[in-house]
Amino acid sequence: MEQTHTSNTGTAVAPGTQRRVLVVEDDTTIVEAISARLRAEGFLVQTATDGPAAVDAAEAWQPDLMVLDIMLPGFDGLEVCRRVQAQRPVPVLMLTARDDETDMLVGLGVGADDYMTKPFSMRELAARVHVLLRRVERAAQAAVTPRSGILRLGELEIDHAQRRVRVRGEDVHLTPTEFDLLVCLANTPRAVLSREQLLAEVWDWADASGTRTVDSHIKALRRKIGAERIRTVHGVGYALETPAP
Repeated sequence: MEQTHTSNTGTAVAPGTQRRVLVVEDDTTIVEAISARLRAEGFLVQTATDGPAAVDAAEAWQPDLMVLDIMLPGFDGLEVCRRVQAQRPVPVLMLTARDDETDMLVGLGVGADDYMTKPFSMRELAARVHVLLRRVERAAQAAVTPRSGILRLGELEIDHAQRRVRVRGEDVHLTPTEFDLLVCLANTPRAVLSREQLLAEVWDWADASGTRTVDSHIKALRRKIGAERIRTVHGVGYALETPAP
């Protein structure tokens, strides 16, 4: 049954309302292909081909999600992401032409929620867009009916109601994806979760081709809460370490 849901701006979205996606890409062939696929999926799509135009379009059009290339004229996608996120939070799917982990980590660090490396399939891109928007809706619903209580694991504190994390009493800024990933690990502390399990739980994505996304988000999360708090089990997955009882 279709229900009213909430947009990333916190306002109610009526059933059947089209979600807005801003596609920022300077390659005409790619931007046309992405736009055509997303329109076929039922989204309203607007495009921009350089950094300044992207920031202006995001401010004027208030998209529900951005598909954002890193390499852009004017200024790059990382700067676009910084400026847009400073205006209002919006989920960002970042595109990169290089299979470079540094680019991915920097992108996640400035507020991107997910990334894809070119070349990619339009089917997977559309699936990732749907997943990101579902996560926004879940987060908005959780804000209305939050899970009560604060989970404390040694010096790590997770406040579900406010979606805040503290380490040794200091606030740690996490992206929505990083928060959901941490909560997933914290639900079964010390238990090893496979990359495929994390991908399914956090991203709603069951394709093993996305497991590198998990790895990159784990690395970004480690930078923020401390590398020693997340244990790697080689060939299997990850576990959240907690103080011995």
